[in-house]
Amino acid sequence: MKINCIIIEDEPLALKRAKGFIETLPFLNLVAAFNSSIEALSFLTKNHVDLLFLDINMDRLSGIQLLENINFQGKVIITTAYDKYALKGYELNVSDYLLKPYTFERFVKAVNKVHAQLEEKETSKQSNFLFIKTENRLEKVDLEDIIYIEGMRDYRRVHTSNTKIMSLQTFTEFERLISPSVLVRVHKSYMVAIHKIESIEKNRIRINDLLIPISNSYRASFFEQIDKI
Repeated sequence: MKINCIIIEDEPLALKRAKGFIETLPFLNLVAAFNSSIEALSFLTKNHVDLLFLDINMDRLSGIQLLENINFQGKVIITTAYDKYALKGYELNVSDYLLKPYTFERFVKAVNKVHAQLEEKETSKQSNFLFIKTENRLEKVDLEDIIYIEGMRDYRRVHTSNTKIMSLQTFTEFERLISPSVLVRVHKSYMVAIHKIESIEKNRIRINDLLIPISNSYRASFFEQIDKI
């Protein structure tokens, strides 16, 4: 599979190095490169890419702030000269963390990880079920049985037609495993099954007599999925 990617990097030598590494790997397609996170933010609000190579220390808007201000569904590889952001990167679920100056071998290891993750996601889209981690087991659930997923502090509660399953899997994991055409994020605390929606009333979704809010952060991506139906 081809991975469309962009570079966000304000150091000219680091940018040149990253471009050279990307051009060496045939499954990477460099769509654009930015030395300003503000320009990248504008691009990402209008265009889809699979992977960001993201520097942290940038003028005006840092790489971390960029991630916190967009609803980016692709993969992120952080590139930085500082290891102090590793924990924050983990919290933001980045795929890998490259410390400058990184070698081509280390770069390949990072992109191979992303390649595997994206292939897994593509495979999952073709399945009509998934395995949910709950307690000490994996429980098989048919996608058509899921009504919605609710965030409850450290847990996610998966509401199905027959039962409710508590899981420590994150919303990000569920988004990676399930196509948004099947189960779409509508709020920081909710994902809903599109085919189970009974009605949409302003900023609320009605499912089984329950009203689920649509937050501003997910409104555009939600209605984009609705328009595809």
